[in-house]
Amino acid sequence: MKSGQSYDIDSRSFSLVRNDPFYRLQRRIGLIPAHGDGCKRRALLYALVAWLPLMIASWVAGTVVESAGITEPLLGHIGIHVRCLVAIPLLVLAEGLAQKNIPLFVREFRRTGLIGDAQSPQFEQVLADIQRLRNKAIPWVIIAGLLITWTAAFFLAPNSDEIQWADAESPSLAFGAWWFLLVTRPIFSVLLLAWIWRLVLLGILLLRIARLPLQLVVMHPDRAGGLGFLDRVPLIYSPFILSVSAVLAGAWAHSVFYHNVPVPSLYIQMVTLLIVLTAVGLAPLLAFSPKLMHAKRQALLDYGVLLARHGKEVDDKWIAQKGVPDSPMLGAPELGPVADMQALYQAVASMRPAVISKSILIKIVLPAALPLLVLVATQWPLKSTLSKLLFTLL
Repeated sequence: MKSGQSYDIDSRSFSLVRNDPFYRLQRRIGLIPAHGDGCKRRALLYALVAWLPLMIASWVAGTVVESAGITEPLLGHIGIHVRCLVAIPLLVLAEGLAQKNIPLFVREFRRTGLIGDAQSPQFEQVLADIQRLRNKAIPWVIIAGLLITWTAAFFLAPNSDEIQWADAESPSLAFGAWWFLLVTRPIFSVLLLAWIWRLVLLGILLLRIARLPLQLVVMHPDRAGGLGFLDRVPLIYSPFILSVSAVLAGAWAHSVFYHNVPVPSLYIQMVTLLIVLTAVGLAPLLAFSPKLMHAKRQALLDYGVLLARHGKEVDDKWIAQKGVPDSPMLGAPELGPVADMQALYQAVASMRPAVISKSILIKIVLPAALPLLVLVATQWPLKSTLSKLLFTLL
């Protein structure tokens, strides 16, 4: 960066999605309109392109459901359908959530005073750096390389469980297998890898902002130094978390129904997935923890000294009954009586060391756990479960 260089980044237009190489490619070929992002249209289009030809090929061959010689029909591959009809649309629609929420929380750093006039040039430089990083082609070259490698690996293992519904001797089924390997999986993979890169960008953005001299308010009622508005951040990648969990839960469901894998044997994998997805969701917000912990430690010392001085003057005046002159501290309306002073200290003491709240945990854990709970529920006898629930409630 050149010293003295000024930046004028409008937080309302800041984005981790818009105008990256993949976005520009989609706009160039007409998938994204000139005005707007066309998220709903693209979500529907990608889902149909990925799923409908598979269903048509399988229907023509008569292997959509159980048939002679086909032990695992296409409908039995729950992971494929979840990938096409749930994960792909969610990953596209998540772009709209990102476009809406990222500018909002970026703007709040200025509106709340966390970024003052003195820090504004540094803040704008951070935004400009992230936009330049977003526009680089190298990450997308890496994504393309991973995609090619991933696809080639499937060709080296043609008897993959996911294409057992396709028979290489039948042209129609061969078409379905080729479509799955060359279209369906790449669409999902590129959207998934794109969101992994955007999560990295988001983490870098928050880490760079956390390194700025933020004007934290240690007594803020959000108990996060004024950073409570970051509770909207998990909304950006909740669809990503739900997509990953749903696809894996769908693949496990296929193993349960067609390979006699007991659900309890998957509990360790489910818990591991839940822990990993929760860690991924919390990681960007943990960038502010060092600054919050430092601010809390220093505030406890400072407010402890203030409370001690205030308490000593109260004791000298009313207990020791010393002839002390009027004290500005005792008469200060912002400090108030002793009870108010103690409330100030308690407010500082209750400050959290991380931007983590119940609301944030719900936005992360719920989408990660919901598909897993559905899978576990498939092993519960519905009638007895409802009876036990009704008996418990009554």
